[in-house]
Amino acid sequence: MERWSNRVAVVTGASSGIGEAIAADLVKAGLKVVALARREDKVQENRSKLPRDLQSKFYPRKCDVSSEAEVKATFDWIEKTLGGVDILVNNAGCSRRGMLLDMDTADMDTVLNTNVKGLVYCIQAAYKSMKQRNFAGHIVHINSIAGHKPIDMGKDISFNIYAASKYSVTAINETIRNELRHLGTKIKTTSISPGLVRTEIAPKIFFDSFEEKVLNPEDISQAVLYAISTPPHVQIHEITIKPVGEHF
Repeated sequence: MERWSNRVAVVTGASSGIGEAIAADLVKAGLKVVALARREDKVQENRSKLPRDLQSKFYPRKCDVSSEAEVKATFDWIEKTLGGVDILVNNAGCSRRGMLLDMDTADMDTVLNTNVKGLVYCIQAAYKSMKQRNFAGHIVHINSIAGHKPIDMGKDISFNIYAASKYSVTAINETIRNELRHLGTKIKTTSISPGLVRTEIAPKIFFDSFEEKVLNPEDISQAVLYAISTPPHVQIHEITIKPVGEHF
């Protein structure tokens, strides 16, 4: 992790859950962290939870990644204030209930704009920063096992656009790996696909159904630290994490 000391990491969706854990652990690992979320008050609160000597390395910023203008303005601020982006953790995501057969189009747009288009907006901004400085950075996507196999919840068949959006993340990760390779860069890309994690995005019914077969946000954060700690010639392209006993 020495190569990342005082480097700049951007974590989207950092107000709670996985994003909150990743942002905190990256600061503790010696990085400067820009924590992005729509709920700026929550990331400000997260900053206050850190040890006092680390709070100056934590930069809370309001940013809705589904807005291209907000993403551009935020990354411009990072460029001017901190000198650029070295690590991007694309964690922001959302879900809406509804079958694809009859789902409300506004709900569908919300999920796709955040989970897919927002992801790409941030990739483009981070890549631009890395390219300008000829820096071999790292782009990490918090994916899902639903991005590899639609989850069959039995009678509850109402979270289907989420799987479609996460399949897109799987395709995007492989696509940018090829693009970065063809462009001759040393920038790495990693997809981390957890099973059920105890976060706000997961419906309570899931936790009631699967009891102790649930991951904690810190489990995913540790996977991020592992992926970025590898030597320059090693790329962890995909990590799947499941709680013991999960049946998906």
